[in-house]
Amino acid sequence: MNFEDFAGIVASGYDQIADLYATWAARIYSPERERVTRLLLDSLPPASRVLELGCGNGEPTARLLSQRFDYTGVDISAEQLARAGRAAPSATFVQSDMTALEFPDSGFAGIVALFSIVHLPFEQHAPLFRNVLSWLAPGGIFAFNSGANATYRGYEEDWLGAPMVWSHPGPETTRQLVHKAGFEILSQRVETINEGHGPATFVWWTARKPEASA
Repeated sequence: MNFEDFAGIVASGYDQIADLYATWAARIYSPERERVTRLLLDSLPPASRVLELGCGNGEPTARLLSQRFDYTGVDISAEQLARAGRAAPSATFVQSDMTALEFPDSGFAGIVALFSIVHLPFEQHAPLFRNVLSWLAPGGIFAFNSGANATYRGYEEDWLGAPMVWSHPGPETTRQLVHKAGFEILSQRVETINEGHGPATFVWWTARKPEASA
């Protein structure tokens, strides 16, 4: 398998499994996902600009955040974006690899990336964190989750019906990358969820761009 084509594998995979993924994901309850969504809803003023990297089919995050904020969702899968547009009709959506995005500096009050950065090659994590910092306004919140163990090149031939890839360096390296990018780390929480075929453990991070960021 060609690990150089992470983006292509992720895009085609999520296109192929759109129906099954929607049913599968709807059965999985993550208190941490709910907590992160509530954090943004409670801490940011109405109409704040919020960005989600890897919005999937829009359920539930895009739907909830777009009701209060000026929300932009990004995903690499055309089929997932089409569904997100139906879940959050007032939102703005962009089809793109998140590593290829360009946004103005300090344009967003909050940025979230839930179950999505794990699909990027590890080498792209540090540049993405630096980009996220630049896109956030001073004091802005960044929330995301990462794998609990180091898996630099993870691959499944049949994940819900399609090939899929993962890459994450483990919590300590992730903490170093986020800190080096310039963030203040506010929390690091571990959660194990039941994915139906077994448990999966993620680390949930909330970080803040300093008010006087360079």
